[in-house]
Amino acid sequence: MTDAAAVPAAPTIDNDAGWQRLHPATLALAIVKLGPRSLQFLPAVAALGFTGNWVYIVPAILAFVLISLVAAWFQWLRFRFRVGDDEVVIESGVLSRQHRTIPFDRIQDVSIEQGLVSRALGIAKVGFETGAGGKENDASLDAIGLDAAQALRTTIRAHRSGEAAVVAAATNTFDAAPVATDRLLFAMTPRQLLVAGLFNFSLAALAVVGAAMQFFDDLLPFDFNVFNPRDWIDLAGQYGLDQWVIAHRWIAGVGAGVSLLFIGFASGIATMFFANWDFRLTREPRTLRRTRGLTTRTDVAVPVKRVQAAILVTGWFRQRFGWHELRLQSLASDGEKERDHQVVPFAQLGAIDPVLSEVAIVRPDNDQPWQQSHRIIALGGLVGALGATTGGLVAVSFGQALGWFGLVIGGLIGAVSLFGARFHRWTDMGEQVAIRRGFWKPKLTLLPHASVQSVDLKSDFIQRPLGLATLVFGVPGGSALATHEIPAIPLATARDLRDRILTARARA
Repeated sequence: MTDAAAVPAAPTIDNDAGWQRLHPATLALAIVKLGPRSLQFLPAVAALGFTGNWVYIVPAILAFVLISLVAAWFQWLRFRFRVGDDEVVIESGVLSRQHRTIPFDRIQDVSIEQGLVSRALGIAKVGFETGAGGKENDASLDAIGLDAAQALRTTIRAHRSGEAAVVAAATNTFDAAPVATDRLLFAMTPRQLLVAGLFNFSLAALAVVGAAMQFFDDLLPFDFNVFNPRDWIDLAGQYGLDQWVIAHRWIAGVGAGVSLLFIGFASGIATMFFANWDFRLTREPRTLRRTRGLTTRTDVAVPVKRVQAAILVTGWFRQRFGWHELRLQSLASDGEKERDHQVVPFAQLGAIDPVLSEVAIVRPDNDQPWQQSHRIIALGGLVGALGATTGGLVAVSFGQALGWFGLVIGGLIGAVSLFGARFHRWTDMGEQVAIRRGFWKPKLTLLPHASVQSVDLKSDFIQRPLGLATLVFGVPGGSALATHEIPAIPLATARDLRDRILTARARA
């Protein structure tokens, strides 16, 4: 990272009662943002070209750039903030002014994010997560000096810890009382990232490459498709080896397969390096702090007391080597794309257990008895298999040979449904519930009783005659898709577990 001294770290100071503006480098970031925004301007440029008015294209582009920069300058000029003893005040808006006061006590998390340009300029974006219901209710300072951003975070952290924090008005920097030394819980070396990337084989990358090759097929100076063995034969023909390759057609198939593997592994490694470069998880007095990223460096805190559940995710192949990923479901979200905090991207269970102990969650030991859900949970898949099989039989009866695929697919769906039902298991460990599910991508959810806010007992017309019920746990935070439930267990067992969880919740 470029030393922050290269660009003055302190924000521009307003003379009115300690008000400050964002770093002047905000204007440089505005220039960088013109790239994505210019895509919206392309239709207008194309229209000028189609109508033959080429002479207006350059003036139009210059006018677009000039107007964008003037708008960015006005936004910077009209944005100011002030850090008080126990609150952050932000005023923004060019035509319509907005005044917002955020008390330190309402700030659940202070995140620091640096993109590639921001790192070069020594500035950072500071985000305040207030938990007020959605990202639109949070606030941020797009560009302040990195030192000032870290000091502001320390000040808020010290205030929430009950320690004395002082704002040094003379120098316009934030100074807080010393806090306990942070402990490193987990870190990833480049070698670990490489191994993790190899296990992070991405099938999605194959689809992206295939679509890109189809899209740019007419623009490429050659017709070459790594997915097509015939293209490997044509390539061999350029070196006089086409007859030999035709005689050994499996060579072309191997070449296409190797290409697929290379793209999948390369994309997995690249994704892991860009996302988790210099990954560090540290324990602070009240939070777990995660920093990571190669081009975009993020700094996110997970308040320990706000952790609701732990989720261990692995894969069928990864599990054979003991590799797992740890996510924490928290009241403090992890951005718009990922609602659960990934605190350990790739590690053995021996490295994950110390992190779990910091949030007072434990894994079940090998002697822990597990109970299994009723096989009736496979009914949905069996209904789908019946539909596919029926459709295939109808197609075959009309003389369509493709109908046999429906029979095969129906059989596969039914077999997978019955096989997957074996992996719905759960156990009560006294103070927490552990839920296992999944074969191809196994997931273990560790849910403390005290984190459960509600327990719904559901039984439909299929489960009721069998004396079964499904327990659905209401747990705040995390993804809306991450519903925690134990399906199809005996009704008496479900009621007993519900009562014990609600009792533990009342004690908490």
